Amino acid sequence: MRGWAPLITEIRPSRTPASPVRLPGSLSLVLPAHNEEANIEAVVNHALDVLPKYTDEFEIIVVNDGSKDRTKAILDQLSAEEARVKPVHHAVNRGYGGALISGFNATSGAYVMFMDADRQFDIADIRNLSPFVVLFDVVAGFRMERNDPIIRRINAEVFNIAVRILFGVHMRDIDCAFKIFDGPMLRSLDLSAPGALINAEIQAKLRRQGATIVQVGVHHYPRVAGTATGGSLKVILKAMWETIVLWIRMHNYQPPASAPAPRRYYAVGDALIGAGAAISAFIIDRIVRRG
Repeated sequence: MRGWAPLITEIRPSRTPASPVRLPGSLSLVLPAHNEEANIEAVVNHALDVLPKYTDEFEIIVVNDGSKDRTKAILDQLSAEEARVKPVHHAVNRGYGGALISGFNATSGAYVMFMDADRQFDIADIRNLSPFVVLFDVVAGFRMERNDPIIRRINAEVFNIAVRILFGVHMRDIDCAFKIFDGPMLRSLDLSAPGALINAEIQAKLRRQGATIVQVGVHHYPRVAGTATGGSLKVILKAMWETIVLWIRMHNYQPPASAPAPRRYYAVGDALIGAGAAISAFIIDRIVRRG
């Protein structure tokens, strides 16, 4: 389906594939990690066991995003023992988006996958995604069951609605940290979101490129170690500000020459926001006049 009109399809796996469907090229797995000393070794070692079933050539790029614990030391030891483990160290914390951008820039694979390093996803679920990599530019996981506090799930729904309105991206679980991309297409994106908005920026720009997308169900597990930060008020407020900045920047975004089916700027969001502002102004004016 590469090169076709933009398309988003959703698939909920009914059963595990009988045998692994191997990727037709190399894979770069990107793992952003911030203070994950209790998780990172298990995640990397599990990936080293699973990935050879799906590709002959792979690399695991772990971005240590300014961790204050032993994450850096553990990664350096893993890298010394296994050449396919390639750490990228940030001296200071750059945020989730900053970590992913560094990881993507370090990749060389025909396909690029990213997954959180907190053990809430299982790399073995790549078995659900791998059959679709030759058919779609993006194979995006969605959490069939979400093991997060209710407030994070509510925030996620509100954010999904905002992304649909502003950018025309209709995805069930845009922030699911389990996706496989066409490597050259992902690397063609000029990404800048430093925080949680990185997924929205990726999908908004891929939409403008005409990328085809399939959504596939994956499992999501409770965090067993470490501390989650994605639901903090600071992160939420930062994501709201980044959303406004991205919406402004997307007005001038031009897809690269390599884009398979470039699309025009999504103006529906502008129209809805303009209508909302006009209605609000009318209501305020009526209240003032009556006062």
